[in-house]
Amino acid sequence: MNQSFYIGAVGAQQQLYHLNVHGDNIANVNTYGFKADRSYFTALMYQNHRGALDGQYTELPMGVGARMLMTGTDHGQAGPADTGRLLDYYIEGEGFFGLVDLATGDVTFTRNGAFMMSQLQRPTGEVDENGEPIMETIYALGDDTGRFVLSEEGGLIPVTDPKEELPIGIFDFANYDGMARLDDTRFLPVDKNGNLWYGDGKLVQGCVERSNADLADELTKVIEAQRAYGAALKMVITSDEIESTINNLRN
Repeated sequence: MNQSFYIGAVGAQQQLYHLNVHGDNIANVNTYGFKADRSYFTALMYQNHRGALDGQYTELPMGVGARMLMTGTDHGQAGPADTGRLLDYYIEGEGFFGLVDLATGDVTFTRNGAFMMSQLQRPTGEVDENGEPIMETIYALGDDTGRFVLSEEGGLIPVTDPKEELPIGIFDFANYDGMARLDDTRFLPVDKNGNLWYGDGKLVQGCVERSNADLADELTKVIEAQRAYGAALKMVITSDEIESTINNLRN
């Protein structure tokens, strides 16, 4: 198999990965708190060959194509979307909302402030005549997945009157590079993000953060990836035709 066939095949495969990244961004242009992903490419193995350029001998790189090295999340802030809901919050500045899953104790972080009153059963500290703990129903601030929002002190936030100012915590890290994406809007910090601290962002009630995926920009990147994919396939087809011609000549 000649080298151009391999380069074209690898290129087509990598452009499919590229399309998937921007396709997901497009699918989430209306998802509150969504952070777009970006693709980063690198050259595969290459070596320098002596060749002529503008009448002079020089070292010309000759490689075997490129591949998508990684995807990175763009944590740039998007503007607010006014909802008018008292339990919707927007962070003006840096930082995240903290969410806790009471079943597992896992804490994750998000910029999506579309919250609601979630029902929770907790013991009152008393027992009934059978020695069973007496439970009471409270309402705490949570999201639509059953997780609860953390307060400034790291606890739950009881909600009795949505009009009241709630002590919602804003948490931040030294940097966001490499944070693990768990779903469209939730992230999990890794060691290189540094220690957790209180963020200095400002809470704005009655609105949420828009997606930072720009539809026009994402469509442009999709068109570029489609053209690159088509060019790579054309290279595969041409290489196959050349290989077939050579084989026929040998026969």
